[in-house]
Amino acid sequence: MGEDAKMWYLSIAGQIQGPMGAEDIVSKLKSGAVNCDTVAFSKGIVDDWTPLEEIPQFASASQHVLSLPPVPSGVSDGLSDVIDYNIFGDDIQFLEVELDPGESAIAEAGAMMYMEDDIKMQTIFGDGSSKSANEGWWGVVKSAGKRILTGESLFITMFTHAGQGKKAKVAFAAPYPGKIIPVNLREVGGTLICQKEAFLCGAKGVSVGIAFQKKIGVGFFGGEGFIMQKLEGDGLVFCHAGGTIMCKDLLPGQTLRVDTGCVVAYQSSVNFDVQFSKDIKSAFFGGEGFFFATLTGPGRIWLQSIPFSRFATRIFAAAKQSGGHKEEGSVLSGVFNLIGGKD
Repeated sequence: MGEDAKMWYLSIAGQIQGPMGAEDIVSKLKSGAVNCDTVAFSKGIVDDWTPLEEIPQFASASQHVLSLPPVPSGVSDGLSDVIDYNIFGDDIQFLEVELDPGESAIAEAGAMMYMEDDIKMQTIFGDGSSKSANEGWWGVVKSAGKRILTGESLFITMFTHAGQGKKAKVAFAAPYPGKIIPVNLREVGGTLICQKEAFLCGAKGVSVGIAFQKKIGVGFFGGEGFIMQKLEGDGLVFCHAGGTIMCKDLLPGQTLRVDTGCVVAYQSSVNFDVQFSKDIKSAFFGGEGFFFATLTGPGRIWLQSIPFSRFATRIFAAAKQSGGHKEEGSVLSGVFNLIGGKD
């Protein structure tokens, strides 16, 4: 198969383009539509996403492309505010966001940990995004209604740097043990589908909506039901999930089978489906259930090692249902257990 065969794929701003021929990629390089850092994939030629400048047949063309300077810090060509951040901690993390004067961040109610003097806190109706604001009053009402369907409050909290001069900080705490996941929506095509209650906070301008599962099987057996959160925009968002997080890029047609509760988020280009386990014996006695999720690329996915619902179930199952003594866990607890008839 020659170079001109339509067998190449490009990943541009988180969106997969292709298949296309090698001559199409060279044309895009020379026109400036893509740059030398753009990654490409072609089965049998490069078996993983590789920058164009590292692929011999495109290296010479990429040398003639002028690299544009980076956008200066604090300047955005999009609709969302540009924010800086730091994540602290390991198992129970918190996020510290730095805001320039006039910049804002939005967060779920109760997520705030601390804020400096120049930060002004305001409770707003809906998500405060420009998308809903452009639709007027009805857009704000729709935004709030979507939040109810995902189990969230009608209101969201906005934190704005209302002072002058230096940056001001506001911090948000994770609700349970796990990891905070930063995602730049611009890098994933502007849309991220995630489990309900995963959204922690984000830059002002990000729209927090809903995504309906169109397939009945996914809605009933997919672990999160028919409704998931849909984050849209071009700024930073921060999600939270349980345990350890795995981020994986799926190639076109590549499929990963996952426990339904372990899916945290995925790009809109990823196909999410639910399959019935054909091995009835394993489903009954193996403890893995009758259904598992199938995620098919291209696109990026995020998985969690332990869903909070499973974590809570294990704690509840391990707790003594009949109550306990203050001395529980000490040497005297065995004596009290014998007297009280506890197991």
